[in-house]
Amino acid sequence: MGANRHMSVDSRGRYTPEVAGEVLPGSEGPAGSRSHNLNSTRRVSLMQEPVLVLNATYEPINVTAVRRAMVLMLKGVAQAEEMHNTEVHSAAHAHRVPSVIRLLAYRHIPQQSRALSRKNILLRDRNTCQFCVRVFPSSELTLDHVVPRSRGGRSTWENLVACCYRCNNSKGDRTPEEAGLKLARRPRPFTLHTSRQLMRLIGHRDERWRKYLFY
Repeated sequence: MGANRHMSVDSRGRYTPEVAGEVLPGSEGPAGSRSHNLNSTRRVSLMQEPVLVLNATYEPINVTAVRRAMVLMLKGVAQAEEMHNTEVHSAAHAHRVPSVIRLLAYRHIPQQSRALSRKNILLRDRNTCQFCVRVFPSSELTLDHVVPRSRGGRSTWENLVACCYRCNNSKGDRTPEEAGLKLARRPRPFTLHTSRQLMRLIGHRDERWRKYLFY
């Protein structure tokens, strides 16, 4: 999933946005500053790595970031089922990084679509421009109305797609056909089924996920 941020489950089982990673203090001075920047970058990257979230019944329900997963564990809301070999360090403690966590209390997850938002559309479209089919960081993507709003196009799952700024400018206030562009795939609502497809795609990077995703 790259640079896109992930959704997380709060203590009530609701989907919530992620919080940015934390930075460790480092050495001072020119050389120390470079070391500090490198360590900070690695720490932020690690804290944003994906973690599979299981319901109390071991059903996969979400993907969150390491930082949010560790917060849930420290609050006693979840426990680790699978761990990485890496650790993160605070002033007084070292904590192993989870790969899979399980909620300790069962959470009812509605079957309907997730909330319509920019973040969820980028997640559904895997940070891929739906016209040029290139992957971009979230900051380099916008949302495009397939049928322009000036033509009566609505802000719905079926009419909004991830789009890079170049393709967005090229398309302008036209339909894809008028602009000589073609959609990579038909936009659809983001359902729990879509979430599980994404979980499996991300899970190919971590063998610890596989037994929970029914490979």
